[in-house]
Amino acid sequence: MPASPSPIGPIFGGQHQTGGLLASPLKLLSGTLVWMACVFIGSTAGYVAAGWPVGDAAYMVLTTVYSVGYGEVRPVDTTFLRMWTIMTIVLGCTGMIVLTGALIQVFNLYQFRRFLGLDRMETEIARLDAHAIICGYGRIGVQLAKALTEARYPFVIIERETAKAEEARAAGHLTITGEATHEETLAQARIDCARVLVCGLPNDAANVFITLSARNMNPTLQIIARGEAPTTESKLFHAGADKVVLPTHIGAERITELILFPATESVLGDIREVGTIKSNLNAFGLDLEVVTAGERGALTGVTVGEAERRGNGAFFVVQIDRDGGQSIQHPGEDVRIEPGDLILLVVRGSRLAAGAIFNAPARPQRHGRMFIG
Repeated sequence: MPASPSPIGPIFGGQHQTGGLLASPLKLLSGTLVWMACVFIGSTAGYVAAGWPVGDAAYMVLTTVYSVGYGEVRPVDTTFLRMWTIMTIVLGCTGMIVLTGALIQVFNLYQFRRFLGLDRMETEIARLDAHAIICGYGRIGVQLAKALTEARYPFVIIERETAKAEEARAAGHLTITGEATHEETLAQARIDCARVLVCGLPNDAANVFITLSARNMNPTLQIIARGEAPTTESKLFHAGADKVVLPTHIGAERITELILFPATESVLGDIREVGTIKSNLNAFGLDLEVVTAGERGALTGVTVGEAERRGNGAFFVVQIDRDGGQSIQHPGEDVRIEPGDLILLVVRGSRLAAGAIFNAPARPQRHGRMFIG
């Protein structure tokens, strides 16, 4: 499918679909110059044919088309000369009006392009390769653009709302104003050589449509799609998405983690190396969390080995920090968990399951026929 014209084309010189002369100020200017050259040469030749010297004929045509009105250099006293002069006035003056308008349009074109930096932006977009395409400059798009900028990862934003597109340009991001659901706009963002596309729109139907179009245009493209409703996840996968992110689900899970792991942020937040460690662990499906052993927690008072067995492989204990300042790194299986201990866990699988185990109330233990709390 042919590439779409620039979104600024209809206003600032892009080629119109009809391909007519009025579609581009530059085309209009060049066409009008050719027209005026033909009028000047033809009118001058007519006066020369009537017996005028070439210099007088050219001067007469020049003063006529510019409407100077200095007077006739020679008498216009024949029917031919009068009709020829009328023709020169009509064709020449009309051409000058159009030429003046074309010059104003071209001047405005380059002034606006210089002011908005559109020439530079279009050139940089044309040079993109192995880049990311962000569809939508909403809350997710803003944060994603900021993170990719800090990582120096090349990307281009597609945003249909002019105000948001201008906001993105003001932030220094390469931006295309247009509908991401249109294949022409995706082609303009150089989807053929892009590495990843992010469908970050809050509209599930639009994200599904973008995914379908993008997958058709670039079969090797990695597509990460956003979904609002849980039922949209399967539709996005069927449309060709590689990854589906459900912000509502992630937000709820994060809030649950803060409830179950309230000590994680305060303990790990100040350690600079934690980000790298967590990233390396995430590559193997693991994560770091910190829990506090409650006074009546389900695992309070048991040994580390027993706690890990009850977790059934969901976690293992790597460090215990106690109230007195004692820190036990790589505790053995016989170390008992005491009330108030801060326990650093490497969590595998469901982090919420690990938190639920530690935060569950202690169950009474059965000894013969008696239950001891």
